[in-house]
Amino acid sequence: MYAFLKFLVRLYFRILYNLHFEGKENIPKDTTVIYAPNHRSYTDPPLVACGARGKISFMAKEELFKNKLFAWLISSLGAFPVARGKGDTGAIDKSIEALNNNRNFMIFPEGTCSKDGKVGRGHTGAALIAARSGKPVIPVGVCYGEKLKFRTKLIVKYGEPIYPQDYVDSQEDPNPRQLVKLKKRYMDDIKALVEGTPEPSQDTVTQQDENKEAADE
Repeated sequence: MYAFLKFLVRLYFRILYNLHFEGKENIPKDTTVIYAPNHRSYTDPPLVACGARGKISFMAKEELFKNKLFAWLISSLGAFPVARGKGDTGAIDKSIEALNNNRNFMIFPEGTCSKDGKVGRGHTGAALIAARSGKPVIPVGVCYGEKLKFRTKLIVKYGEPIYPQDYVDSQEDPNPRQLVKLKKRYMDDIKALVEGTPEPSQDTVTQQDENKEAADE
């Protein structure tokens, strides 16, 4: 069922948009992963899933499950309900359980859709799930112009995996400061995928040259 629905959704998006995927080779084949995309619209989850490897679970606000037909559809695609703004710690446990049961997981670190298309600061939810599960984070950039229209050029970019072991010492009781460092890393990578790597300022270039000269001496 999942594979069939994924095929239909991918076909629909390829007809509707000028859709391309980049960086799929960055997705590890030997483990489940946490996909962490920027958030532009409600089409992001199926768009990211279309180019991703394997089955994906993701959180969806509980209001979306009120319609039984729609609830069946998104549940078939791997969604489970979460109570937003109520400290639903059970959602974290469900996320880790999915990762340990051979399903990938998708979470939007920004928490809400961007109003101007720029990448926001993000939250540590993905970092916590990565730290406690030991699974790598794949930063994802959903890239297009101001609005999605018919045949809009749309690129979904998958970045290189970020391994939580490189940032967090304890899997059982992650240090909050280390989680923030991990969050900063994947948010920086998402921003680079979406907005490109910024050119260094002249002051930065000058300082780098001075450091190089000092090292040579």
